[in-house]
Amino acid sequence: MTIGSQIAWDDTILPFQLDQSDIRGRVLRLDGTLDTILSQHNYPPAIEALVAEAAMLTAMIGQAIKMEWKLSLQVRGDGPARLIATDYYAPTKEGEPATIRAYASYDADKIEPNAPGFPQIGKGYFAVLIHQGSEQKPYTGMTPISGQSLSDCAQSYFAQSEQLPTRFHLTFGKSTWAGGEEGWRAGGIMLQHMPKASPHVTGEGGSGEGGLLAAQDLVSDEDAENWNRADILLSSVEELELVGPSVQPTDLLVRLFHEEAPRVFDPQAVSFGCPCSEDRVRESLSIYSAKDLGHMTTEDGRVTADCQFCGAHYDLDPATLGKDAVDLDNAGD
Repeated sequence: MTIGSQIAWDDTILPFQLDQSDIRGRVLRLDGTLDTILSQHNYPPAIEALVAEAAMLTAMIGQAIKMEWKLSLQVRGDGPARLIATDYYAPTKEGEPATIRAYASYDADKIEPNAPGFPQIGKGYFAVLIHQGSEQKPYTGMTPISGQSLSDCAQSYFAQSEQLPTRFHLTFGKSTWAGGEEGWRAGGIMLQHMPKASPHVTGEGGSGEGGLLAAQDLVSDEDAENWNRADILLSSVEELELVGPSVQPTDLLVRLFHEEAPRVFDPQAVSFGCPCSEDRVRESLSIYSAKDLGHMTTEDGRVTADCQFCGAHYDLDPATLGKDAVDLDNAGD
């Protein structure tokens, strides 16, 4: 694919590389997909903003994982914004879209709905989990909540866990189209210095909040010059350029980084998707005894479960669930 190609950019992740600077990155547009994610719930504005930012970060980070893998992001805090959870499912086949889902748990009595959401997370952690298949133990990396945004936390995560200088520049919000229809538009750019065999790290702690490593602690000499230059160029981006739709990602990369020799790769489509199903609910309940299931049974004699991500409702007969049901099924073996 070459700069200037014409494609539909909504709900896509465009990987690129700056050959002159040894920097890779991604341009994200998340529009209809973000609309669908947020329409599953009636979140207050503060929580909507956190979920939107987390979904964008998850899509940009997740694009690099292998096919059939899953990447999850979890943000947990002791404030009223208790949990933000997202999942990115890589395609199972070439040419298929990746899928993403997200939800939040919060204290409705304590949340300040129209105040900034990030301070309402409080103290906690930002974690990235990579699931490499049922036979592999998931990789988990985490960093304390720090900075002024979830993007700052993600940058800190890459500095601590991967020792990779990383920068995110995101913007998102509701837009009103001609005719009065309202919808979410979101766009962002991720920059990341290519891995080095021996990253430059001192033993005296980092320059970030609380002694955490920051991007400038990981590069030196020519790498530092290249990183700082790309960082300054990214800072010149305008919000309307990020969300489009008039500016294509390829044109934006040329505008920002034409002296860095930008090279783009095939874009990855992304859509909302939730793999929950009745079979999965039954599997998760198979560990419980009849006594345990009795505590879960409603007055109507049913066991119910709701998916936190998509809102799907499952209504099941307790006699068909749990250990006893499994034992009965295998009694004749």
